[in-house]
Parts: sequence; C-alpha cells; structure tokens
Amino acid sequence: MLKPAPKAIHIYLESNPNPNSLKFVINEMLVPEGMSFDFPSPAEAENAPLAQELFMYPFVDRVFYMSNFVTVTKKEDVEWIEIQETLKKHIVDFLESGKLILDLKTPEAVEQEETETIKKIKTILDEYIRPAVEQDGGAITFHSLIGKKVTVALQGSCSGCPSSTITLKAGIENLFKKMMPEEVEEVEALG
Repeated sequence: MLKPAPKAIHIYLESNPNPNSLKFVINEMLVPEGMSFDFPSPAEAENAPLAQELFMYPFVDRVFYMSNFVTVTKKEDVEWIEIQETLKKHIVDFLESGKLILDLKTPEAVEQEETETIKKIKTILDEYIRPAVEQDGGAITFHSLIGKKVTVALQGSCSGCPSSTITLKAGIENLFKKMMPEEVEEVEALG
C-alpha cells in the first residue's frame, strides 16, 4: 500500500505593530476556528510541543497559536533579520513531520453565566475588534465586567506591544463608550 506524500508546508511572514513580534502564517489551519493559545513562558507551554521547541532558542520570549498562524515574540536584543529564517525553517520542519502542535488533555474552563450586557460586549469584540487584532498576530478576549469597567486579555503580538495601550484606550475603549454608553465607561487589559 502506498503511503500518502507528506504535506508541503508553506509559510509567509507578516510584521505587526509590535516590533518584537512576527506572525508566521501557514497554509493550513493549526487550531480550531475561534481558539487561541498563548504561551508567555516555557513553563506554560507544557502541552504545546512546537512552543516548547521554539522556547529552546534563547531569543524567543513568547509563542502564540491561532487559526493558521504562529506569532513569535523575540527578546529585544536580537534583530528579526538574524533569526526569522531559523524560526521559519523550524516551524516548517516541525509541521511537515506530522507532529501535533498541541496536546489538549485538560477540558476547557466552564464559562460563567452571561448577562445581556456581557453578550453585547462579546459581540462587539467579535465583530469589530477581534478581526483587526488577529490580523496583527494577536488575540483579544473578554475577561470580566465589574461595574462599568470591561477587562480584556491581550495575547500574542498584542501582549507587550508598545502601541497596545493606545489602541486599548483610543480605539477599543472609545468604541465601547460610543456603542454602549450606559454600560461601559472604561476598558483595561488584564495584568
């Protein structure tokens, strides 16, 4: 019986507003639609073999998976031109070997009961904000609503990005104030 030919992996690189992050876009889906996985340290990449391998490079600071891309955040003391081909080749070799990028053994956290206000906040995040954030190699998720303050989690290239505070306050917070003036007065990032 013939063995199927290994799938050819193609990657192109996209820069984003965070000068220390680079988005490696792959020609196939890596994780289920709408899911994202952020690994801010090697210890948190326990169930993510690709992230574990990337953390073996001393210049890798953070790894993030979503849809069809991997965003890698580097340490500030190295330039992308020096390391991007090494990372690209490593990702291609890993994916072409057929290894799984995630080993999900633990169930996802149970979602809390949603009020109409929380549903509306999540809809605004999904429809207006998430597509732009994903295009930049990151993710944004709802965390909580306490009083009139919305807290979100920024992941991938958005985490630690110099322009994320400006985007959060001037863009996201203003959008919520316009669309939900009675319910939202402030938006802040977790951590």
